[in-house]
Amino acid sequence: MAPKTRLLFPILTTLYFLLHTLSHAQHLQTYIVQLHPDGLSRSPHRTSRLQWHLSFLDKSISTDQEDSSSRLLYSYSSAIEGFAAQLSQSEVETLKNSPEVIAVRPERRVEIHTTYSYKFLGLSPTAQNGAWIKSSFGRGSIIGVLDTGVWPENPSFDDRGMPPVPQKWRGICQSGEGFDSSNCNRKLIGARFFSRGHRVSSPEYSPEAVAEYVSPRDSHGHGSHTASIAGGSPVRTANVLGKGAGEARGMAPGAHIAVYKVCWFSGCYSSDILAAMDESIRDGVDVLSLSLGGFPVPLYEDTIAIGSFRAMQHGISVVCAAGNNGPVENSVANEAPWITTVGASTLDRNFPAIVRLNNGKFLYGESMYPKNVVSIAEKELELVYFSGGDKGSEFCLRGSLTRSKVRGKMVVCDRGVNGRAEKGQIVKEAGGAAMILANTEINLEEDSVDVHVLPATLIGSDESYKLKRYINATKSPKARIIFGGTVIGKSRAPAVAQFSSRGPSYTDPSILKPDMIAPGVNIIAAWPQNLGPSGLPEDSRRVNFTVMSGTSMACPHVSGLAALIRSAHPKWTPAAVKSALMTTADVSDRLGRPIMDGYRPAGLFAVGAGHVNPERAIDPGLIYDILPDEHVTHLCTLGYRGSDIFSITHRNVSCREILQRNKDFSLNYPSFSVVFKTGETRKMMKRRVTNVGEANSVYSVEMEAPEGVGMRVRPRSLVFKRVNQTLSYRVWFTSKTRNGTKNTRFGQGRLAWVDRSGSYRVQSPISVTWSSTTN
Repeated sequence: MAPKTRLLFPILTTLYFLLHTLSHAQHLQTYIVQLHPDGLSRSPHRTSRLQWHLSFLDKSISTDQEDSSSRLLYSYSSAIEGFAAQLSQSEVETLKNSPEVIAVRPERRVEIHTTYSYKFLGLSPTAQNGAWIKSSFGRGSIIGVLDTGVWPENPSFDDRGMPPVPQKWRGICQSGEGFDSSNCNRKLIGARFFSRGHRVSSPEYSPEAVAEYVSPRDSHGHGSHTASIAGGSPVRTANVLGKGAGEARGMAPGAHIAVYKVCWFSGCYSSDILAAMDESIRDGVDVLSLSLGGFPVPLYEDTIAIGSFRAMQHGISVVCAAGNNGPVENSVANEAPWITTVGASTLDRNFPAIVRLNNGKFLYGESMYPKNVVSIAEKELELVYFSGGDKGSEFCLRGSLTRSKVRGKMVVCDRGVNGRAEKGQIVKEAGGAAMILANTEINLEEDSVDVHVLPATLIGSDESYKLKRYINATKSPKARIIFGGTVIGKSRAPAVAQFSSRGPSYTDPSILKPDMIAPGVNIIAAWPQNLGPSGLPEDSRRVNFTVMSGTSMACPHVSGLAALIRSAHPKWTPAAVKSALMTTADVSDRLGRPIMDGYRPAGLFAVGAGHVNPERAIDPGLIYDILPDEHVTHLCTLGYRGSDIFSITHRNVSCREILQRNKDFSLNYPSFSVVFKTGETRKMMKRRVTNVGEANSVYSVEMEAPEGVGMRVRPRSLVFKRVNQTLSYRVWFTSKTRNGTKNTRFGQGRLAWVDRSGSYRVQSPISVTWSSTTN
């Protein structure tokens, strides 16, 4: 027995330390620690930035047996001064007590939010006075894309005809799994990946998911798709299994692309995002495109807002998706005023797939299922729809369909809970022959199509109601799907996408968000070869292009257009680029009628300034510029504490002194957001505009006052003698109405400066809010 006792002791000791280590690890969480930017220079010991950052961990880590460097994930210097590390709660409290620590923020996880869209926007490769020719197709500009990576072999990233890599570029092509420096070229000039935050924070990898590449290579498709929308090279034979055929081009086909992989199977983690922004600033990008985000949080807690402020200071335009949480009010994300926030709109391109019921009636639907492989669905099939149970059969959830009841039939599946294409796979596995995907009242008539794995179509909520009424009233309901190919120019567009997040801004109602809308529904763009066009692991088909919808697709449209403007006007600030896009945006659709949001004209909280118009934005006439100092003053007007402002701007300011020097301050934003709190009836806002059009030009004001508001503008005309001359004007808003019985009411109008030659119309939306709150 003695030998067994001696053997048992070291086993128990090892087990104890193993359990202690596991318990310790389970209590660790990723935090981003922001440090005072002057702390390194004030350090009594001359040391490197990395050593300085590690010194904080040395002081805070609760055990002497652990190497502090094992906890460090990232060391930041450009986007913020600080680091990301794995910390316990007690270690967080220790760090917070250090005078050199500004803030300690827990890791946040956010989600990732074309052959025709460039034509829809009016871009032409042959028009001599067009935006592409004037900007040399974006040559010389570098677009940084933070997303899921890139599939470099896709023809959208071919570098034929591309100019040399700009001398200012300081980035790298990082090697990794299935990726090395040979995958970069003059189009794709850089690629990095950031996985440390994901690796320590994400749940266990699911074997059913698509395999990840630990490299810049894209295993999900989203990143390749967005990068090609922004700056993809021309591809003449682009199509999705024969549908949507045409020449694919990014918005800035001459621009260079740098990819920063920050999103993985479990999402996108703020420590990785901040590390990518940190590197991109040093690399030398001109535009940052982030098709990701979550619900709004205060700016001083938002790492994207903080990192983008530093990028803006370096002259980088930051463009972000507004989010896919519409049509809920106050859902717009990425709402910092130095970020360009983009909502989604529709195109006038459709993929009809009509349902013909056996009573002779038709229901309009859409689908990207390839017509050349359709056979059984165009024959009449029995219709089945399961509802009322507790398995989620109406949503076609996995395990909810009984094979004997769906075999060889056309199954109706309600939208929601699981993915649209996933429902089709589940129907197929259960033996179903075809599927009708039915919108609910939540989705209304939204028509985001998919490249389904079986014959299928998507119908709107009105058609869905008719279909279910027919099924309930018919003893043996039957239907067939008639696939109609690709149709262009037969529908009203643009319209607001139902899913596009809406304002007003939750954290800053004094700024109208989103800033604008751009194409984001049924966008065809690059796709990786490890995935089928549906994005499902079971899909064995392979394509170079597929269709996706979301503000994720709208964002890179504007990122590419920003690159065009930067190429045409290399000395413009990010605020000037945003102004050009906003003040030239369209407020009507292609038929000259109001842009629609469902069944009604769209409000400003859905469209912002309107729908992007690159042909006008390249030459806007006047611009509203904003200096970084003005953003600091604006943050003071929001009531932010000095420490909050310091965490965003790295500036130690006294808001009391700033506001005393800047009475009646309003940010020089290209839109107006007027908030009348209880008891307030009068507001004055000042703006200044810079002439970037022609010398000796005269602009006169035109107004459309919001209902219940009086407006007065002084002066009523602006006389510019030279280019780059700046003039100011003031607008007085007077409320003619009270709150009434509602807590909040909204009004909208517009103000435009129109030059006498008729060449320029510089337009700003006006949003008015009557609020019962006094905060």
